[in-house]
Amino acid sequence: MDLLRELTETNAAPGFEKPIRKIMERELKQTGANLVYDHLGSVFGEKQGSGDGPKILLAGHMDEVAFMVSEITKNGYLRFVSLGGWWDQVLLSQRVKVLAGQKEYTGVVGSKPPHILQPEERKKVYPMREMFIDVGAKDEEQVREWGIKVGDPIMPICPFELLPDGDTILAKALDNRVGCYIALEVMKEIKGTTHSSTVYSGATVQEEVGLRGAATAPYVMEPELAVAMDVGIAQDGPGDNTNKPKLGKGALITFLDSSMVPHTGLRNFMIDVAEKNQIPYQVDVMLGGGTDAGRFHLFKRGVPSIVVGVPARYIHSHVSMVSKKDLDHAVKLLAAFIKAMDRQAYNQILDI
Repeated sequence: MDLLRELTETNAAPGFEKPIRKIMERELKQTGANLVYDHLGSVFGEKQGSGDGPKILLAGHMDEVAFMVSEITKNGYLRFVSLGGWWDQVLLSQRVKVLAGQKEYTGVVGSKPPHILQPEERKKVYPMREMFIDVGAKDEEQVREWGIKVGDPIMPICPFELLPDGDTILAKALDNRVGCYIALEVMKEIKGTTHSSTVYSGATVQEEVGLRGAATAPYVMEPELAVAMDVGIAQDGPGDNTNKPKLGKGALITFLDSSMVPHTGLRNFMIDVAEKNQIPYQVDVMLGGGTDAGRFHLFKRGVPSIVVGVPARYIHSHVSMVSKKDLDHAVKLLAAFIKAMDRQAYNQILDI
């Protein structure tokens, strides 16, 4: 888990992905892959196949939900805006880290205390626009002396921890360092194995602010198949959640989200691979979000695409949880998928 710990504890807001990209480059080089990039910062390792199989794109995304300094007040507080989707209710009193060049400053998300709120205000979710970040500065001049500027990224704080069951991982940024981790582990899994297809495995930038790297990266590789590796929503909290995604019950295959209906031929092939190899999997149907596959499948004449990942709890907050077993199953599923894919299988998927 050292690699996943490093990935989650490294900060990378949308548009500020360089620290994660360095880790991806280091790990991909160790697999012997050739590195390819787009001009926004997405990075992939290329592994040539031994046959004429299709070009397969496997992509996580490097960015995580974060914030940006939008204003420095006269009395030394920071106003901020979101980078990615946040629910206002999860923010108050959380610790954050302001990244000011080579320096980092810890702050806390603050607001008016409840003692002076009007009764009607207490019943509402406090809006983000009225929150601020307190870094302990005395005034605006001190903030500027410290080097904090408008435009600096602000990151959640949550150390990586493997919980006592030995399986549940608690960390920030599992959306989507999980995808980065799977991309790297699949490349290690197929190293030294025979596969017909050329594989591009890595991660895009700026997914959380509009699937932007997913719009540019395919032009580098011209993929014929695409898999976005991302987290889905675990629905295993209190209450009746029969047949809903749960931690520890297998990899997650998305059948529907707000950005894409997965290619049914590819979906059925992936399920067949899972069942033939006895790899546990779960099905996700969710209209509340999308992934990079929402852009991949629209590239040029269309790219059959699907989302494979793991269920996660509490994403788009300071902390989230996933299962180590689910990660292992997702890696095994995608490695088996690559080994099973060739030109004949691809043509059958397309129904040619």
